[in-house]
Amino acid sequence: MPADLMAQSHPFSCEADSKYRAIGVGNIPRRQLLSRCGYGVGSLALADLISSEDALGLDGASPVRGPYFLPRAKRMIFLFQSGAPSQLDLFDHKPLLTRRHGQELPESVRQGQRLTSMSDSQARWPLAGSHFRFDQYGKSGAWVSQLLPHTAAIADELCFVNSLHTEAINHDPAITFMQTGSQLSGRPSAGAWLSYGLGSANRNLPTFVVMMTRGQGGQPVYSRLWGSGFLPASHQGVRFRSGRDPILFLNNPSGVTAEARRLQLNHLRRLHELNDSEITDRAIEARIQQFEMAFRMQTSVPEVTDLTGESETTFDLYGPQSRQPGSYAANCILARRLVERGVRCVQLFHRGWDQHDQLPKNIRGQCQETDQPSAALVQDLRSRGLLEDTLVVWGGEFGRTSYCQGKLTADNYGRDHHPRCFSIWMAGGGVKPGMTWGETDEFGYNVIRNGVHVHDLQATMLHLFGIDHELLTYKHQGRRFRLTDVHGTVVDSLLA
Repeated sequence: MPADLMAQSHPFSCEADSKYRAIGVGNIPRRQLLSRCGYGVGSLALADLISSEDALGLDGASPVRGPYFLPRAKRMIFLFQSGAPSQLDLFDHKPLLTRRHGQELPESVRQGQRLTSMSDSQARWPLAGSHFRFDQYGKSGAWVSQLLPHTAAIADELCFVNSLHTEAINHDPAITFMQTGSQLSGRPSAGAWLSYGLGSANRNLPTFVVMMTRGQGGQPVYSRLWGSGFLPASHQGVRFRSGRDPILFLNNPSGVTAEARRLQLNHLRRLHELNDSEITDRAIEARIQQFEMAFRMQTSVPEVTDLTGESETTFDLYGPQSRQPGSYAANCILARRLVERGVRCVQLFHRGWDQHDQLPKNIRGQCQETDQPSAALVQDLRSRGLLEDTLVVWGGEFGRTSYCQGKLTADNYGRDHHPRCFSIWMAGGGVKPGMTWGETDEFGYNVIRNGVHVHDLQATMLHLFGIDHELLTYKHQGRRFRLTDVHGTVVDSLLA
């Protein structure tokens, strides 16, 4: 049986059979399919061996479990805006808030929904209209704030979702939920699931790379957000830092040659293999793989992180901060270079969007740092023929309230956390461009049409990679876990 067909045919269950018939693997019974392939029960056993949790890809780096059907995306760049950008000042245009600025939020809108401890003790909740002008852009007529002129210029490339909603109301559980599908820490991140499900496309670079904007304050960002959880450790994200050493301790100490390092790793591998033969621990194999990957990265990482070969046109495209190592703009360029070389998932964390006060002032600075580079990344990928199969996602962990937190003045307001609705945008990778999906009420408080839960978003992203989110599972502590837990529905309307 061809390898791609065997990958699609696992697990062999009635549920899986019905799913694969629906997506076009075939309408013939399973026994007949095996018989026609001429391998019978032998191919069933072989398929199980290839797809088992112990099976490794051709490079010995990761299990190859998919794709289950024709993928639209091969790689993803997630531009995560930590702290939760205000959708009411960027994408979700609400003229009513401006007209009723300072008036009380009607109880019929709030409907007794929970508030954070930061605003539940307020005597009143005055509505806060955005200080910023909104206009419609492109043939799609998408509403975008004046704060994002570069994003507005590519509105027809983007798919805006204004009806995303989540469960957590505080940062830590909300970020963890967005990244791992659970509010509790310890689950694998989405990038780790992609690595586990699809394997690596570049032997010399990690499958999953993470970067953070240098010198940016805000909500803490923890390494567990790109961790592998209970998946094998080889699938965790690798953080690239700015400066001389993108990965700590990657370079050899002074006086140690590459040949000496290779000899040392060979001896270390033999010791690990002896240990593994006695206790058979997956962590030992993961350790061997990580040592080998680190050795290969000693040559690949310096090349990919060196931006000196980029053209003046590229630096101009990404903006004035693009030459500053560790800036959001420089990280966007590096993200493009990584996906060019086959890295499966790149995640950028940009902090500072948690604007409970002084929002009009602070959101300007955030947009100046992120608007041009984000739009440039989409344009750059398109010009290089990469956008079609690279999924770009921009967004945070939840939204902001339509009422003011704290004192409302003529030139200042703040917004509290709001999980009931928020906005993101996506581009490329099989997403339908030039559309705005979902709608909130006139007050920007509740979703009233085409709501998208975080689990729905995760299911849709996996679908774009050719993965059925219900079938990509890992058995741990007696049950099979998945990114979407026991929820999630693919939002077909977002697909091109």
